[in-house]
Amino acid sequence: MTASVRVFKLFLLDVWGGLRVFSHNALAMLGLAALALTVFVMGRADVRQDLEAQALGWLSERAALRGGVVASVEEEEEDLADAEPDAIQRATAANPAALSRQQAAVAYWISRRYSVAPEPISRLVQEAWELGKRAHIDPTLLLGVMAIESSFNPFAQSHVGAQGLMQVMTRIHHDKYKNFGGMNAAFDPVTNLRVGAQVLRDCIRKAGSLEAGLKHYVGAANLVDDGGYAARVTAEAGYLKRVADGAKVPTNAPLPQPQAVAEAPVQGVVSTKSVVPASPSGSSSPQPAPAASEAATVVGPVARAHTPLAPQRVAWLEPQAGGDASANVAP
Repeated sequence: MTASVRVFKLFLLDVWGGLRVFSHNALAMLGLAALALTVFVMGRADVRQDLEAQALGWLSERAALRGGVVASVEEEEEDLADAEPDAIQRATAANPAALSRQQAAVAYWISRRYSVAPEPISRLVQEAWELGKRAHIDPTLLLGVMAIESSFNPFAQSHVGAQGLMQVMTRIHHDKYKNFGGMNAAFDPVTNLRVGAQVLRDCIRKAGSLEAGLKHYVGAANLVDDGGYAARVTAEAGYLKRVADGAKVPTNAPLPQPQAVAEAPVQGVVSTKSVVPASPSGSSSPQPAPAASEAATVVGPVARAHTPLAPQRVAWLEPQAGGDASANVAP
C-alpha cells in the first residue's frame, strides 16, 4: 500500500513538472508571436491604420451603448439653447455704474418707481441725455414723456395704434422709421425714443411753447386743452430733474389727477385711445387712469386720447435758445 502511494505521488509530480515546462514554453511562444506581430504591424502602415480604426469604432460603440440616454438629453438641451455670442448686441442695457452721478440717480429712481430693471433704464437715460443735447430739450422731459405714455413698457400699444415707449403713431410717422429698417423698429426702445424725440421737438417748434408742443404731441391741438397731459409730463419731469440735482424724491410721489372738462367742438377725424398716465399716489408704482376719464381727440402728430386737466407751464423745460432746431434727432 505504501509503495502504491509513492508511485501515485511520483506520477503527480511528473505531471505537474510537465505542465510547468509546457506552460513556460507556451508563454514564451505567445510572447514571441506577439513580438513578431508587433514588428509586422509597425512595418505596415495600412494594417496599423485598419487596426486603429477598428479599435476606435469598437470603443465608440461601447460608449454610445453605455451613455445613450444621457447623450440624447444633452443633445436635446443643446438644440434648445444654441450658443449665440452676439445675442448681447440685441439687448437694450447698460451698466448703471458707467453712468454719471446724475444719470445713475435718475435711472435707479425710475427703476424703483416703475418696477423695471435698472440696466435697460440706464441705457434709455444715456440716450435721453444724448438726444437732449442734440435737440436742445431737457432729457428729463423725454423721460417724463416715456413715463406718462408707456410707463417704460417698450411694447405698449394704444387703441389707435400709438406704439412703443414714446407712443408715436407708427403708421403716421412711418417715414421716420425707414432709416431703422421699417416700422417694426418702433418696438426697439432706443429707436422709438429717437423718433419720439424728433416728433416732440417738431411739435414744440411748431407750437412755439412747451405746453402747446405737448398738446400737439398728444394729438389735442384742436381741443380746448390737452386733458392734463402736459401737467402730468412736466410734473414727472420735475421729479426727475430734482432727482438729477441730488434731491430726495419719494418714488410714490403723486402726479396731478385728471378732472373732467367740457370740450370745444372740433373739425376732423376723431379717434380715442386709453392713456397710461403715471399716477402713483399712495403706491410705489404708477397706476393707469380710470377708463371714465378717457376723451376723444382729433388725429394729430401722435393722436391719442387724453384726460382733462389744465396744463401747467414749466419754464426750464422750454427748448434752449440759439440751438439748431433742424438738428436730425433721429438719424
